[in-house]
Amino acid sequence: MKKTTAMQLTTMGLMTALMCVLAPLSIQLPGLVPISLGSFIVYLTVYIVGLEYAAVSNVVYILLGAFGLPVFSGYVGGLAKLTGPTGGYIIGFIAVTIVCGIALKVFKGNIVAFFAAMVVGTALLYLLGTLWFMHVMGTGLQASLTACVYPFIPFDLVKMVIVCILGPAVRIPLVKAGLLKSYKTN
Repeated sequence: MKKTTAMQLTTMGLMTALMCVLAPLSIQLPGLVPISLGSFIVYLTVYIVGLEYAAVSNVVYILLGAFGLPVFSGYVGGLAKLTGPTGGYIIGFIAVTIVCGIALKVFKGNIVAFFAAMVVGTALLYLLGTLWFMHVMGTGLQASLTACVYPFIPFDLVKMVIVCILGPAVRIPLVKAGLLKSYKTN
């Protein structure tokens, strides 16, 4: 088993903190599902630190929220949020992390492949979240898609484009400074 360094722990802690600060920021649309920065931070975290560190950061974020810290959209925390209508989307962040993280490893940080992985990961996020929403709310597929998916597609695409610009702008200097390994050498 690989030993985790202080720098790696610090990086995971910083990304978790960033998620805890930015993910609660949200705009409430009509209905139960807000537009939040949660998926944006998940995409960015994966791009900057890779699969393993991002997965740990996301799980810690979810656990902090589950234990009541107000880190979920709208500054809410607790198990009720995870078991409520939007809980499937929060848990779905882990699926996005896995899909995007694997793409980074396989395609050595290629930004076009990462964008495609964000699209696939987000489709999986929509699937998991919408199925949970339907279960909790007792709604049909079309009503759930109308409430939980269609309004969010343009916003999520914009988030992905911003991550494709911001991710390398943050990661490349960290690699050059020797703080992170290049995806091409992993």
